[in-house]
Amino acid sequence: MIYRKIREAAYQANLSIVEAGLVLLTWGNASAADRSEGVFAIKPSGVDYSALSPESMVIVDIKSGKRIDGDLNPSSDTDTHAELYRSFPSVGGIVHTHSHYAVCHAQVLTAIPALGTTHADHFRHAIPVTRDLTPEEIESAYELNTGKVIVETFRVRNLNAEDIPGVLVARHGPFAWGPGASKAVENAVVLEEVARMSLHSRMIAPLEEAPVYLTEKHFTRKHGPNAYYGQT
Repeated sequence: MIYRKIREAAYQANLSIVEAGLVLLTWGNASAADRSEGVFAIKPSGVDYSALSPESMVIVDIKSGKRIDGDLNPSSDTDTHAELYRSFPSVGGIVHTHSHYAVCHAQVLTAIPALGTTHADHFRHAIPVTRDLTPEEIESAYELNTGKVIVETFRVRNLNAEDIPGVLVARHGPFAWGPGASKAVENAVVLEEVARMSLHSRMIAPLEEAPVYLTEKHFTRKHGPNAYYGQT
């Protein structure tokens, strides 16, 4: 099987987001990249998860966004994935879902604030929400422009995609990423959980973001050159 490794990684990631409860019906997709080959493997469009196999993953060229191997049509979100791979060089896996609590935030254009250490263990700052796409952006190249508006959000706000491995697309839903597909799944799971915590915290009291000295401590003990969490 051509591109066996990334096909297997994408397949397992797609199964994992279902098992994690992030997906209903076929509302989601995951991809895995091989940077050395300049390609990624992604879920085929509209195919039920129970019918997937590593062989059914579609291989797409990162630079062009075109299918180069596979019998099925790639996910309708392929152009979004391709744009993120082109713009964020450290990304090796991407997950898109319509998970409930993240979508609730996206639909009301509300970022997921960094309220405490659970959030800061994975996301250095608030998880941003993009602006609305314009009618022209939607009509001309919707999926590509979805990727572009994500990249724009990080560029204009001077955000680092490694520090904040996820985003909410306005009125749509979350995208999460990581250095590989399994890490992208983990970040998608955490994104949904901190969105749930955000909503429930808001029900208890007005929200106030955690002190930066606390969130920085929790993020940097797991990430970066001075990380010390876990086994070395």
